[in-house]
Amino acid sequence: MTPVTTFKDKNVAVFGLGGSGFATAQALVAGGARVAVWDDNEHAREKARAAGLRIENLASAEWRDFAALVLSPGVPLTHPAPHWTVVKAREAQVEVIGDIELFCRERRKIAPKSRFAAITGTNGKSTTTALVAHLFRSFGLAVEVGGNIGTPILALAPPAPERVHVIECSSYQIDLSPSLDPSVGILLNVTPDHLDRHGAMENYAAIKARLARAADHAVIAIDDAYTLAVAEELRRAGRPVTCVSTTKTDLDDGIVLEGSRLMRHAEGRASLIADLKGIASLRGKHNGQNAAAAVAALGPIGLALEGVRKGLATFPGLAHRLEEVGRKGKVLFINDSKATNADAAEKALLSFDKVFWIIGGRAKQGGIEPLRPLFGKIVKAYLIGEASEAFASAIGDAFPYEICGDLEAAVPKAGRDALASALADPVVLLSPACASFDQYPDFEKRGDHFRKIVETLPPTQTQG
Repeated sequence: MTPVTTFKDKNVAVFGLGGSGFATAQALVAGGARVAVWDDNEHAREKARAAGLRIENLASAEWRDFAALVLSPGVPLTHPAPHWTVVKAREAQVEVIGDIELFCRERRKIAPKSRFAAITGTNGKSTTTALVAHLFRSFGLAVEVGGNIGTPILALAPPAPERVHVIECSSYQIDLSPSLDPSVGILLNVTPDHLDRHGAMENYAAIKARLARAADHAVIAIDDAYTLAVAEELRRAGRPVTCVSTTKTDLDDGIVLEGSRLMRHAEGRASLIADLKGIASLRGKHNGQNAAAAVAALGPIGLALEGVRKGLATFPGLAHRLEEVGRKGKVLFINDSKATNADAAEKALLSFDKVFWIIGGRAKQGGIEPLRPLFGKIVKAYLIGEASEAFASAIGDAFPYEICGDLEAAVPKAGRDALASALADPVVLLSPACASFDQYPDFEKRGDHFRKIVETLPPTQTQG
């Protein structure tokens, strides 16, 4: 835990008692704050009460007594409308912040020079976060990893000169962190997502850009217009920035992916960092971008190429992101449940030649239309969830498909068809291009269910 001492002897309201909210309340109490917590869910309140936290209905609280409202990132700050706690806080001129903001303030107080790498982007941030942490650890450093990737930031050990914090940041978390100031800030990409919570693409992009702008050293993948504009702005301002790219091999300075090779461009010369060929956990061009950004985040340590190559080669990958969950006979099953939008699913489809594709759930804006140029890679699709009818209409006669309803039906059918195909190494790919909320509480549960079904399939033949 990181005790939050910056609010010692002050009254703080905490709304939202999920994982991050619960850890935040405990960290504030440990730091000496007087904390009032509330959640609309009675079970969450009972858990907090059992842990000794003070429950107070914030609807009837005296808001002028609070120094801050710490809001769960899952609660609307601005769109589609500010949450009622935000309205009350603003009326009382109480600042509204999140757990990452509390961490930043504590870091500035107790260990301002400690390493703090913050990672954001519409896609790839979890893999990059895990890879940055793995690379730092491979060099023998003490690493704390968390944030949006899993462990709440305030549940981690506190900042210290010998410790590295590697933190994934969602747009919601950045929006609640007005003084976010990482030593390294990684911005991977910006494509439409979460627009219901940010109102417009321009707002969403501006929030993502704040992380890079606030960093001592920015690492920016410049393969889309939004990120390229941020990199150019920082360079014009004379700010330290390292650009990485999978498309621009003519960079004067930065790290680029050329085929499967990571190349460092500097002073008119290009030198090999590492070859990613054969590293299953870093398969695909998108993972080349993730790897380039992760190496750039190492700073001077990244010049020790033997250590970098060993770290990349031993990266185990991330659960639910192009995760190999099993092979049944000649059929390889890939769990890409974390692909909750078309842009993420595109990365998976680009990683394989021919796939038996399990797709569907609760559709995002735009559906699968952006994936039409890759339809030639699909041998057959198996549609699940709410989006089935809409996706069937979008597919038309581009390739064969079945409406299966759920994974219990889709996985055996896809496995059976893949095994019967003439392909030498067929792939059954769960890359839904949809949120999971129609059938599962989160993408992790969806991916876990897929893995469990694959494990129950016979070793050399699939069930009909």
